[in-house]
Amino acid sequence: MTKPFTIGITGGSGSGKTYFLKNLSSRFTAEELCLISQDHYYKPIDQQICDEKGVENFDLPSAIEREKFHQDILKLKRGEILRIQEYTFNNKQAVPGLLEFKPAPILIIEGLFVQYFPEIEQEIDLRIFIEAKDHVKLSRRIRRDNEERGYDLDDVLYRYHHHVMPVYETLIKPLKHKADLVIPNNSQFERALNVLSGYLRGVLNANKSSL
Repeated sequence: MTKPFTIGITGGSGSGKTYFLKNLSSRFTAEELCLISQDHYYKPIDQQICDEKGVENFDLPSAIEREKFHQDILKLKRGEILRIQEYTFNNKQAVPGLLEFKPAPILIIEGLFVQYFPEIEQEIDLRIFIEAKDHVKLSRRIRRDNEERGYDLDDVLYRYHHHVMPVYETLIKPLKHKADLVIPNNSQFERALNVLSGYLRGVLNANKSSL
């Protein structure tokens, strides 16, 4: 298998990375594109660092099983099928499933720290940063954490102001200046999606021509 063209997508929490990638992935088949997220590599809750109020901080680089994430990316790049257990964000009502990732000519890795961890960043061919205004990100975070993760409003607001934003300002936002492509995602991203899709079609066609 030819080495896959690897895209690293990052951005602040609530910037709309997941929704953007869902739309992008829908334009390609599983044989053309593989998407893997950092979200499945959080450490168990009892291994998370707590702040001064005893609240677990999931927004630190140390919250991630960094080595496992890196090794699994390398497995996919070597052409190996990957099977991992879904991370349910400590939602007791959710039943984790077994996720399967198959190698493909285009590999997308997504998450807060994919461009921050140097060993992962060096595996990336195209760096994309998705950004949104702070109030838009907060609104999306409230809706997602309440509906998908069972967090109440006070918990979401506390984590956003004391965990999410400090890490974003110091560690994530500076990555924007190193990105190959910055995509604003406050209301719509259709044009950016069309441009990126067209570019990736060109990558796929080039790979076919070289076979």
